[in-house]
Amino acid sequence: MTFREEFAQEARSERPDLALLCLYLAAEADPGLDQRGVDEAQIELDRLAGMLPYGARGAREWAAAVADLLGRRLGFHGTPADYQRLSSSLLHEVLRRRRGLPILLSVVWLEVARRAGAPVYGLGLPGHFVVGFGDPEERVTVDPFAGGAALGTGPADLAAAPLEPARTLDIVLRILNNIRAWAAARPEHSGVALWALDLSLLLPSHPASLRYDRARLLVDRGAFREGATELDAYAEVIGAFDAEAGARIRAEANAARALLN
Repeated sequence: MTFREEFAQEARSERPDLALLCLYLAAEADPGLDQRGVDEAQIELDRLAGMLPYGARGAREWAAAVADLLGRRLGFHGTPADYQRLSSSLLHEVLRRRRGLPILLSVVWLEVARRAGAPVYGLGLPGHFVVGFGDPEERVTVDPFAGGAALGTGPADLAAAPLEPARTLDIVLRILNNIRAWAAARPEHSGVALWALDLSLLLPSHPASLRYDRARLLVDRGAFREGATELDAYAEVIGAFDAEAGARIRAEANAARALLN
């Protein structure tokens, strides 16, 4: 199977593997990432997990051990410049550079700590992503982008933190949304936005509006006939419960076809 087919199959498995999904995703951006590269990235995560002290107990001890290894000793952290690089959203590159966006650094924290047996999970904050250790009521929350620094525990901090851990597929969709945002600011990379949308649509649960976004992107890329066909299909779905919106989208489809002349 291709990596895209592997991605679709893994996303629909009973317990999707976060690291594998991130690596299959990365292969869309990096044609040089082959099966050997995927295996090497998994081995590196295993190696890092093996560097954690044996027998850690409690959320605070686990959080301190992982932050000491990844943040202090190995230097995994983020900088403002990382938001300008597509590589900051690719797991194998984050493992190599030890730099990345908050959510990818959190994936490293999650996968390393999980392999070592830690009670760890991701937490999606507005505009940021962090990692929690231990029970939600007594958890220790750290910021991998800041090298594993502990978040505050005041009322405002606790109010901002979600109660439920982020689900694997929600993390993957958020990564793909970040990639789309990166590409949207760089029209010359509209192909990146297209594959990010394609992968998002392979997830078993995704916003229906992604189909509209893909259709509009096809039109913007000059694929007028294909984009118009997808707009018509989306209009039929939307029109079933919002006739006005359906009519508006059909008009967009007709306008796209007119560009063929």
